[in-house]
Amino acid sequence: MCPFKKDALVQQKGTYSVQSRHLRPVCAGSVPDLRPQVTLSNSSSHLRYTCVWTCGRSKSMPSGSDKVVCVTGAGGFIASWIVKILLEQGYTVRGTVRNPDDPKNSHLRELEGAKERLTLCRADLLNYQSLRQAIYGCDGVFHAASPMTNDPEQMVEPAVIGTKNVITAAAEAKVRRVVFTSSIGAVYMDPNRTPEKVVDETCWSDLDFCKNTKNWYCYGKMVAEKTAWDEAREKGVDLVVINPVLVLGPLLQPTVNASVRHILKYLTGSAKSYANSVQGYVHVKDVALAHILVYETPSASGRYICAESVLHRGDVVEILAKFFPEYPIPTKCSDETRPREKPYKFTNQKLKDLGLEFTPVKQCLYETVKSMQEKGHLPLPTQNDEPSYSNDHS
Repeated sequence: MCPFKKDALVQQKGTYSVQSRHLRPVCAGSVPDLRPQVTLSNSSSHLRYTCVWTCGRSKSMPSGSDKVVCVTGAGGFIASWIVKILLEQGYTVRGTVRNPDDPKNSHLRELEGAKERLTLCRADLLNYQSLRQAIYGCDGVFHAASPMTNDPEQMVEPAVIGTKNVITAAAEAKVRRVVFTSSIGAVYMDPNRTPEKVVDETCWSDLDFCKNTKNWYCYGKMVAEKTAWDEAREKGVDLVVINPVLVLGPLLQPTVNASVRHILKYLTGSAKSYANSVQGYVHVKDVALAHILVYETPSASGRYICAESVLHRGDVVEILAKFFPEYPIPTKCSDETRPREKPYKFTNQKLKDLGLEFTPVKQCLYETVKSMQEKGHLPLPTQNDEPSYSNDHS
């Protein structure tokens, strides 16, 4: 059972009901079970109940309390959140980093449970033996490490070789499952896709289009994911893939990563206008939870698009301006000669079917900026101007 209880007072006569939608679980895959866990006791004129959330994973699945998993590139934005939640759920984690003593990885040692159950392993994606040592003895692997550059030499070859090394090491170690962090860039870059087409897990980017337009990030992500599937089939590895859109949210690491820098430029004055383009957005915690959900769910298979919404850049700056009017947020589009680009359609139903509830994009943007303020990447507003987030913020 997940260690979460919710007490409430109900004042009714005759029929007693509980609305479980008001209760929130604290671990991936949790579901409310009100039958054996509800206890009733009279207290004056009120009725008290206790709801215990029961973990939605199968009884045959391993719990985190006695399992060891490896997270590659543990110091990264997404990977740090995967490590954080795994530790919170009782897993013992081996995180691969290039240099365990590098200050940029110090945040990992400060996570709850890190002192007892986190080991930082010196490893390089291009060094098979280093990965083999980190993965050997693990029950599962979360391969989140990936180069972030638009240089083809630095993006494609390291991503492909690193993926091959991880899958090979996982096969040798006989891990139960590998969860691979891919990208929406491997899914939706297709010039022949019509606006009516719903982007789902069967879609693949057009490799020639990415190459001809020199979109090396999407090209590298697609080639790396294709490599992962090929290697997994050949070596008999159970592989599940997460394809997130642009990932935002609170920073655990001390530095600003590429996806968060996408928002930072609108707040510092470095961007004088916004592009006539659209982008998908998702909260980093939701991405981390998605990884753990598909790892823990026996029936999980294939690819999973991880996205909350798709917005025009103009909508993004408008939301930022409402929350943070003290910053020089651009108000003009860089290309007003073309019609405003429409958001593409997508489905995230596969992850919703596993129980994942996505964080609203407005809250995601708000928490991203607040985190950058707290980390010292943005000047703080004056006390009178400091904004707050609420679900009904218009």
